[in-house]
Amino acid sequence: MSGAPPKFTTLGCRLNAYETEAMKAMSAEAGLDNAVIVNTCAVTAEAVRKARQEIRRLRRENPDARIIVTGCAAQTEPETFATMGEVDKVVGNSEKMRPETWAGMAADFIGETEKVMVDDIMSVRETASHLIDGFGTRSRAYVQVQNGCDHRCTFCIIPYGRGNSRSVPAGVVVDQIKRLVDRGFNEVVLTGVDLTSWGADLPAEPRLGDLVMRILKLVPDLPRLRISSIDSIEADDALMQAVATEPRLMPHLHLSLQAGDDMILKRMKRRHLRDDAIRFCEEARRLRPDMTFGADIIVGFPTETEAMFLNSLRLVSDCDLTWLHVFPFSPRTGTPAARMPQVNGNDTKARAARLRQAGHVQVERHLAAQTGRDHRVLMENPLMGRTEQFAEVVFSAPRDVGEIVSAKIDGWADGRLRAI
Repeated sequence: MSGAPPKFTTLGCRLNAYETEAMKAMSAEAGLDNAVIVNTCAVTAEAVRKARQEIRRLRRENPDARIIVTGCAAQTEPETFATMGEVDKVVGNSEKMRPETWAGMAADFIGETEKVMVDDIMSVRETASHLIDGFGTRSRAYVQVQNGCDHRCTFCIIPYGRGNSRSVPAGVVVDQIKRLVDRGFNEVVLTGVDLTSWGADLPAEPRLGDLVMRILKLVPDLPRLRISSIDSIEADDALMQAVATEPRLMPHLHLSLQAGDDMILKRMKRRHLRDDAIRFCEEARRLRPDMTFGADIIVGFPTETEAMFLNSLRLVSDCDLTWLHVFPFSPRTGTPAARMPQVNGNDTKARAARLRQAGHVQVERHLAAQTGRDHRVLMENPLMGRTEQFAEVVFSAPRDVGEIVSAKIDGWADGRLRAI
């Protein structure tokens, strides 16, 4: 073949974006051309709707290209995309990470191959077969250390898109981070689907805290290590020790809380209760007074009453959460929650607005408290960087992208700090 290189569209999470980078490398190596690859998300029904909308748009813009659909939505409901006239091939989450998949499509895209290449994700035992050195911005790199999830929250379709939990061995992770540091990256973010389950499938069953401590010990030149979303109930002693004693571990944790009412948490099949979340935040902040928290919270979960919602709303202040990700509940076919009594859509929308407003107040409160303080800021572009707590900082004069600079905060506006 001879034609234009493949185009990629990524929907959904950071892990999807990481895997897109792997697919770019494999498709280029295979010589695939004249193709558009859509890496989909399945976290909500709305995400699947947007994927279909994006595919139709891409077909209009690329009438002669072959459209390949992959990602979690392709894995969980391949028939949805296979029946779309715009789609030429549907590829599963495991298949998309195999070089032979891309080599086969490059050699014989239509030929004898099936339109749908989606196997049983639950049978997959390996992860991160392709480590991407330097994925991310010029300042921050992302390293996938885990994939899949062994838990079965009643609202979540993701285990059926990602499979069971699989971990990347610590030695492999450390070697990759060493290469990233050698290439000039000043911050590394550990990512995964269920990050705190890292290690359960490895010999001796190490924990996430063991991995964090090992990285910080064996890569002494790494200035900043950040961990993405965690399940607070699974935070181990070594992780809490790292929070307390390792300044290079950033004081910002994003928590998968999902709700602040015990009955809703039980119906979600979560493994923590309201008081567990509060205790964790109090302990983490005791160990690291400058700690900030982000959190995922779902509103309008089936059977949620106004009183139950108020418990989630109060959790924002009880845990002193700063960065909220608010998700109006969206039923996913095939999950237990989709069969539960649903909350009125208008009530869900109103509750989401109230929760987002509470989050907005918390952000302003955090930013106002930074005025006059000194911060170490990692520059993401010449005029903007982020503090260790992940707040954005804008500068009046350019700085070097990727560098960590000292800055005194002299105010804030529009959700950003302003530096002298």
